[in-house]
Amino acid sequence: MPEGPEIRRAADKIAKAIVHQPLTDIFFAFDHLKGYESLLQPQTIAAVEPYGKALLIQFNGGLSIYTHNQLYGVWMVRRLQNDLPNYPETKRQLRLAIHTAKSSALLYSASEIEVLWPEEVAAHPFLSKLGPDVVNPQTSEAEVLAQVKGDRFHRRRLAGLLLDQHFLAGLGNYLRSEVAFFARVYPNWRPMDCSEAQLEALGKGAIALARQSYQTGGITNDLAIAAALKAQGWTRRNYRHWVFGRAGQSCHVCGTTIEKVILAGRRAYFCPCCQPV
Repeated sequence: MPEGPEIRRAADKIAKAIVHQPLTDIFFAFDHLKGYESLLQPQTIAAVEPYGKALLIQFNGGLSIYTHNQLYGVWMVRRLQNDLPNYPETKRQLRLAIHTAKSSALLYSASEIEVLWPEEVAAHPFLSKLGPDVVNPQTSEAEVLAQVKGDRFHRRRLAGLLLDQHFLAGLGNYLRSEVAFFARVYPNWRPMDCSEAQLEALGKGAIALARQSYQTGGITNDLAIAAALKAQGWTRRNYRHWVFGRAGQSCHVCGTTIEKVILAGRRAYFCPCCQPV
């Protein structure tokens, strides 16, 4: 599932293609949304805003299209060819298409698509309960630290908590492992098991790694280390993260072999030296 950094990068790309551009057509695959096609097509899109792992495409008439990629959804932006929509060759199912005179924004395989009025956005069962969005530049470190140190979550295991969008929006499975490593915390501890310094590091790491991943297209490792490893011929898969996906390889900090465990039903990675159980 795409995490907050990937959704925000997708939002940037979509916005560049369709915001403030006259629309030529809108297509919804789901029958219950078909009636909105003729209503939205004459309007223009005012903004494309990510909310954690969800997107809101906001129209100047007040309506918004809400989408959540879940596990399989993917956005594609394509330039028109010979003034016709340019659809990719794929076995995925097209769920939503927004066309302008120059480009198309295409959403494939997603099942969660809604059209909402402003009051419905405010009351939406996912959006209304989101925690601070760690990728959003408007989210302050103080807001994130308040969540990390607050009583509401202090008894929850980090393995599940760092995936909970009510806690911190935008984190997902790879960021879960990376943030825990950054804080030098075993990923199944609870906030109440952590020192004050570790709690501070969890909050700072959640923001720093998520935003660095957004800016770099997915690199959460120290950028100097990543650059050096790349120069040595390491593949991106092996240099981009501190620990995620690196079971059996050496820790970039201490050289200890990275281990893989299943926590909260998902794979997690940690260094047994830097993050002792």
